[in-house]
Amino acid sequence: MKPLSPSLPLLLLLLLLLSSTTFAAPSLSPSPSPTISPIPRPSPRTSSSPLDPKHLKALESLNIPTAKNPCDHHRPTSTVVTCDSGSPFRLVTSLSFTNCSSDLTSISSAALRALSPSLASLSFLNCPSLSPPPRLPTSLRSFSASSSFLRRRKSLSGVYLARLVNLTDLTVSSSPVSTSGLFVILGNMRKIASLTISHANLSGNIPKSLHSNLTFIDLSDNLIKGTIPTSITQLSNLKSLNLSSNSISGEIPDSIGDLISLKNLSLSSNKLSGPIPDSISSLPDLTHLDLSGNQLNGTVPRFITKMKSLKHLNLANNNFRGVLPFNASFLKKLEVFKVGGNSDLCYNRTVLSSKMKLGIAQCDKHGLPLSPPPEKEDSSSDYDYGSEDETSVKKKEESRGPNKVVLGVSIGLASLVFLIIFLILCAKWCG
Repeated sequence: MKPLSPSLPLLLLLLLLLSSTTFAAPSLSPSPSPTISPIPRPSPRTSSSPLDPKHLKALESLNIPTAKNPCDHHRPTSTVVTCDSGSPFRLVTSLSFTNCSSDLTSISSAALRALSPSLASLSFLNCPSLSPPPRLPTSLRSFSASSSFLRRRKSLSGVYLARLVNLTDLTVSSSPVSTSGLFVILGNMRKIASLTISHANLSGNIPKSLHSNLTFIDLSDNLIKGTIPTSITQLSNLKSLNLSSNSISGEIPDSIGDLISLKNLSLSSNKLSGPIPDSISSLPDLTHLDLSGNQLNGTVPRFITKMKSLKHLNLANNNFRGVLPFNASFLKKLEVFKVGGNSDLCYNRTVLSSKMKLGIAQCDKHGLPLSPPPEKEDSSSDYDYGSEDETSVKKKEESRGPNKVVLGVSIGLASLVFLIIFLILCAKWCG
């Protein structure tokens, strides 16, 4: 038996080193958590009582199928019927007509009256060929018409809507309303809480008296003129005010700060002038502020940065001037920020980066906008714009050399190759 070659231990050592470098410990996958079956909940009980015979007959006269349960919302139908769970008979509480056929041009007022007084909600969505019922039940608490009643001389009128004295919710959108003013509609609606009349060719001024129950007002995209009256700023429960896309002029009243419950203020695309009133800082819950498309002037107030709830801010297309008083940390908290279209407004490069693309020029050393705004940084400028932000400095430092991980792996592989060559040479020498 031949003696073992002296190179054999070296080769075994080499294999051991190679196996130790290529071996990877298997990753332990976490054991799946046991599936917890949801606790079975009892299905909601539906009333087994039949529908009131008078209501059943009224639905039939409205061409609503009644062979199956008309109160079943899962039926494929353009009319949704909601019923209560009363006994001994169920009553219809809500009717919703959607995507009406062009053949449907009228609805029986007698049928609607037969559903009163339980009928509390009536809505029409995308029923352009339909004419408004001659009379609506005064029992209605909610009435909605969107993209409906578009036939000439068959549209809604202010007097028609004014009869609904028990409404708490009125919504008319993309459906024309013929009236001499909003006061005709709202005069006797003392219970109204939510008012939407948008894109309805509504003209006239905002009434000097409004009912205090109002919490939501949307009169956008109409022909309303005049100023913002104090009647609006006296609505202490108002949460949303949208007067955008009208012809409202004058200044934003200082009393706007009295709307302490306001969350949404949209006054865009009007003819408003003057400065932003300081009283807006008194609105603690304001999340949406849109003043774009007006003739507002003065400087942008610094107090806006202290409005902690603000998420949407649009000041574009006005006549603001001076230096924008916002820093990057404030703008990052906003979900929407627009300020372009203010030719006399500029930003300080030491505070905001040009990469933010604000739509306004940089300020020169006098705090005036550079005209025209340079597309590239001007290194010869007399005004010191300060150092770069921390993020860009870090990125440049990281790009100055090879990645540390790649460098470590390269050194390890080079050492391993050197060791292999050394062991092979030692084996030859010992052999």
